[in-house]
Amino acid sequence: MVPHLVTALNGPINELEQRILESMPAIERWFRLEWMEHTPPFYTSVDIRNAGYKLAPVDTNLFPGGFNNLTPEMLPLAVQAAMAAIEKICPEAKNLLLIPEKHTRNMFYLMNVQRLMQIFSQAGLNVRLGTLDDAITEPTALQLPDGSELVLEPLLRTPRRLGLKDFDPCTILLNNDLSAGIPDVLKNLHEQYLLPPLHAGWAVRRKSHHFQSYEEVAKKFAKLLGMDPWLINPMFSHCGEVDWQDGAGLDQVQNQVDALLTKIRRKHKEYGINEKPFVVVKADNGTYGMGIMTVRDAKELEDVSRRTRNKMGVVKDGQAVSELIIQEGVPTYERVNEAVAEPVVYMIDRYVVGGFYRIHADRGIDENLNAPGASFVPLAFSESHHLPKPGVRPGASAPNRFYMYGVIGRLAMLAASYELEATDPDAEVYE
Repeated sequence: MVPHLVTALNGPINELEQRILESMPAIERWFRLEWMEHTPPFYTSVDIRNAGYKLAPVDTNLFPGGFNNLTPEMLPLAVQAAMAAIEKICPEAKNLLLIPEKHTRNMFYLMNVQRLMQIFSQAGLNVRLGTLDDAITEPTALQLPDGSELVLEPLLRTPRRLGLKDFDPCTILLNNDLSAGIPDVLKNLHEQYLLPPLHAGWAVRRKSHHFQSYEEVAKKFAKLLGMDPWLINPMFSHCGEVDWQDGAGLDQVQNQVDALLTKIRRKHKEYGINEKPFVVVKADNGTYGMGIMTVRDAKELEDVSRRTRNKMGVVKDGQAVSELIIQEGVPTYERVNEAVAEPVVYMIDRYVVGGFYRIHADRGIDENLNAPGASFVPLAFSESHHLPKPGVRPGASAPNRFYMYGVIGRLAMLAASYELEATDPDAEVYE
């Protein structure tokens, strides 16, 4: 079960692992107190990079696909967490309407939908699939590679409720990240629970808001452990009003890149790190590994090729990119069978339910691995990530390493909770 890990374990990551393991009771209590104040997102996946000298989240997804990459051993954890989540929101829930992405011909994605249906069925719910695709006007069966099928049904909207023919759900679960905007059929639902909320979708959400919240969480956590928050926090800056096609605003991007590289160099000098720093320029909204480039020198932005501009200018569902987040590049020194790997941690409610390594044999340690050609190796979360092994030398125990990933994943999830509270259009304001 345990992937063969080859990691550049130099210095700080071992100290960080040791510190996290020694502080485990304090950490778990800290999380418990935070969850008394804040509501976790319904489900979350977090991409983590282990540079050997720092361990940080680089992306947090509030509409995770990829549940099909979790092993069967992880299912009991997922079902228990789903039960806890549903019990909190609507204890008497009976029917769950799951709304997937519109591009539902991707077999890997469909197997993710099938796995979600399995998890929530086993948590005690009747689960059916409703589609936002207007082309589907009657129940439509989609064949899966294992011989089973999924049935997509057209949505039925009444003034206050959303459902299917002969199916009235009390809870609606979105597995569609709303990149293309918020469809009218999902607006103004007053009597049903919509999870995650509409403002968690990319029509509203921004990565820069998330990492601002994460910075706040990282500072609190670092204070608890008496350490430098930089060891778990990727520095970033935000750039608005960029037009890739005519080059407007690219000089501002160049200045921001230069300033961030200078900050990273300073940190590298402080820790005696001999890495050449780089930054990752990404669309501030959007997903699927689109609209991303690695920059090692601000001068590289002076003559960006037409092809790169086209690639950077549009993300999923053809949405134009005008806002950017410039993020400290965290190389990944995890390797599985010689291929560069990054851990991805999956959570339902406030519980880590599993994860996997995203590996890519054709990509470098400083590149985005979420690209065609990526494959997945399950993390050994079959040995519970909540039960590290005390007394084992740092870097030598897979459960301890995975516990550490689980802690970083939960910090990012807590940041998402802060972020959703801050951007909630219906939040009650207390003067």
